[in-house]
Amino acid sequence: MKALFLNISQNISVPTDDIIGIFDMDNSTVSPDTRSFLRLSQSEKKLVSDVRDIPKSFVVTSERVYLSQVSSHTLVGRGERGG
Repeated sequence: MKALFLNISQNISVPTDDIIGIFDMDNSTVSPDTRSFLRLSQSEKKLVSDVRDIPKSFVVTSERVYLSQVSSHTLVGRGERGG
């Protein structure tokens, strides 16, 4: 059963229907386009960060971009397992 909400950090859960993509921070930020997208999201105040350390992933939704300390692999697994 697919989760209705995905817990992406200690304090943030997002509706799974709103998720466009879950990305690994190390692999995806190699691209200048991705770095530009994240900077633009931040300047438009659409970047949400609830991390106290270096983020491991980011989740793009229809409204916002969320930084997460949880790995992209773990987030995908949570979504597939229903939690």
